[in-house]
Amino acid sequence: MAFLALLALAGIGWLWWKGYLGPDAGRKLGLVAGMGLSLWLLGRGQVWPGLGLAAATAGLGFAGWMRRRVSVLPMDEIEARQLLGVGLNAGRAEILAAHRKRIAEVHPDRNQGGGDAMAGRVNAARDYLLANLPPDA
Repeated sequence: MAFLALLALAGIGWLWWKGYLGPDAGRKLGLVAGMGLSLWLLGRGQVWPGLGLAAATAGLGFAGWMRRRVSVLPMDEIEARQLLGVGLNAGRAEILAAHRKRIAEVHPDRNQGGGDAMAGRVNAARDYLLANLPPDA
């Protein structure tokens, strides 16, 4: 029991040390607590509840990971241009320059109004505009 508590504290400490305890720290601590509780149940010989809790915790963690990876919703041309701050006649070089500037502002590592979702939107805007450029641009 004491070993598992130390293991859970070590997991929380590792998450903090690596900088993973950011805006969604509650979800991450919940995952660590769920895995710690499942280890405790397994250590007490309660195999099926322990495995069930471990599977549920792993599933929730995977679902959160996927949600962050595919959270980019489709956008139209107007929204993409507003997000990057480019005009209707912007060419490839202007779009890429505006993307570099905007992604530097909203990158998750900056922690100043940015995040994974916003960086994904900025990348999606760049991809959309580059894919829909006229052939002569």
